[in-house]
Amino acid sequence: MARVPLSIETIRRQIVGLEQVVPLLDGRRRPYINLDNGASTPALKSAQEKVNEFLEWYASVHRGAGFKSQLSTWAYEEARAIVLRFVGADPRANTAIFGKNTTDLLNKLAHHYRARGERVLTTTMEHHSNLLPWRVDGGLVDYVGVRADGRLDEDDLVRKLEAYGGDVGLVAVSGASNVTGYVTPIHRLAEIAHRFGARILVDAAQLAPHRQIEMGHPDDPAHIDFLVLSAHKMYAPFGSGALIGPPDVFADGVPDEVGGGVVDIVTLERTVWNALPERGEAGSPNVVGAIALAAAAEALQAIGWPAIEAHERELTAYALEALRAIRGLRILGSSDPAAVDERLGVISFVLGDMPHALVAAILAHEYGIGVRNGCFCAHPYLLQLLEVSPEEAQAYQAAIERGDRTRIPGAVRASLGIYNTRAEVDELVAALSRIARGDVAGDYVLDRSTGDYALQGYAVRFEDFFSFA
Repeated sequence: MARVPLSIETIRRQIVGLEQVVPLLDGRRRPYINLDNGASTPALKSAQEKVNEFLEWYASVHRGAGFKSQLSTWAYEEARAIVLRFVGADPRANTAIFGKNTTDLLNKLAHHYRARGERVLTTTMEHHSNLLPWRVDGGLVDYVGVRADGRLDEDDLVRKLEAYGGDVGLVAVSGASNVTGYVTPIHRLAEIAHRFGARILVDAAQLAPHRQIEMGHPDDPAHIDFLVLSAHKMYAPFGSGALIGPPDVFADGVPDEVGGGVVDIVTLERTVWNALPERGEAGSPNVVGAIALAAAAEALQAIGWPAIEAHERELTAYALEALRAIRGLRILGSSDPAAVDERLGVISFVLGDMPHALVAAILAHEYGIGVRNGCFCAHPYLLQLLEVSPEEAQAYQAAIERGDRTRIPGAVRASLGIYNTRAEVDELVAALSRIARGDVAGDYVLDRSTGDYALQGYAVRFEDFFSFA
């Protein structure tokens, strides 16, 4: 049977698992509404099919003489070339290193910057993956602030670059926030960083599935030096990610991970390290994950960025307008439907004084709607957006250290993807409107040790839905 062409009109037929139904508190089952794309997206069927096709040829890469190993090596390196094209990187000036995910690859880059002793500026809006790696083991790091509306304070970036007088090696920023959806002006920030002799890294985990990326030519003052992304947010399964950037940073010193694949020769007295990109990919690589990532990248480009961006902008504006009408609901960051050019469909909110974990539990159990709740691995940013004072934050921290997560601050996040629809947004808005009125059917009990809410007297046999038997 011929594959349905990929387009916005047919995209729902090209997403794995949209036909699955989930159990509700009242005994019914209904199609799952996934509004948690900011965490992980479902897979594209084209990626699934390409992986299944490749598995017939799957073998070890780089060191096998057999035909399957040779073909697998070719496919793995072709996937690398596809990823470079996907982000508009000059292959003559950049390498692409595959890793487990964005977190893994940011730790890899941070290892080399710490070894070089170079100062890094990151921001207080970052996901922990682009915050913590820079400061471990005595890393030289400082933080650029954000404004009250959640936008990056570009004036503060300039002030800090000026204050360090050219002593900053790297500016590390999110391409888009996983809390507010704010899209960072990465090329403008690149020009600022380059003006002060620094390079720029863009954490594009949240940006890459939603906006076209062009890293640009190294001679362009607005070019992006380093970029990281993750397959699991790009409609590809099997856990892989890519770090794209100039090879000189990785060429000196000891690799962040050592073992098989990163060496040319080893004696008991000396080690000769391999060339890039293998030097940055210790052990047997996730070949299937790289194939899935490349297949998803090709599919997104086949759909076309104008269509993807237009659909998501329209849907985000529709959702913001509808959510703003719910009494007691406050959106973190911009709630302006007219400003969707500057944000993604990542919408975090609080609903009156109702605990965020309770709202998420009700949506799941009574409506079959999947959202995320908590601090979204961006604690400093969320605490600022929620206007939590330092004294309150210390009290929360002390309670957590005692094992009491009763009052963990946080929000609820609904995040949209290319396959979501107005009808799904309508379902979310209707559910939240009922919850805001106190129309809740279940008896929810708080687990003080986790901060989560469970339904009293209700249990699901997951074996009825999936089993290894």
